[in-house]
Amino acid sequence: MTTLVLFAHGKESGPWGAKIRSLAKVAERLGAIVESPSYEGMDDADERVQRLLGLSLPAHDQLVLVGSSMGGYVSIEASAALKPAGLFLMAPAVYLDRPGFSQQHPRSGARHTTIVMGWNDEAIPVANVIRFAEAERAALHLVDDNHRLTGSQPLLDLLLERLLIEVMHSAD
Repeated sequence: MTTLVLFAHGKESGPWGAKIRSLAKVAERLGAIVESPSYEGMDDADERVQRLLGLSLPAHDQLVLVGSSMGGYVSIEASAALKPAGLFLMAPAVYLDRPGFSQQHPRSGARHTTIVMGWNDEAIPVANVIRFAEAERAALHLVDDNHRLTGSQPLLDLLLERLLIEVMHSAD
């Protein structure tokens, strides 16, 4: 089984920032193909969703979407159409009443969802993420960190590895 891990970076970062590079190493070590398209210069989250849905993806048997902040919103919205086996979200931008975020009732199309959120997030209200996790019955990990989750990289790596192993074994 070939697993594709598709990253969606946040508004203020790029496709190969430190967080994604670390997570990509985890995925590659487990034998997954890794892609991280650029959304730089695209401030509208809904436009990013359309770009993701229009990508020509490498051949794969199962898909895992990984998104951070605005990339979390993008991954959730794309999951409705792509039906990934897994969804890994870091500080996802959910329930934001802002231009470019048209979906106010996000629903995951993934079989397995893991979320990591910092208690000290200055950009996304923690309550929004708890609300989404509760609606999805998703695994939610609240950590003593901020929006970027830079102090939680070892945990992010471990949780992505756990999700990928779960997804890969459920396909057997």
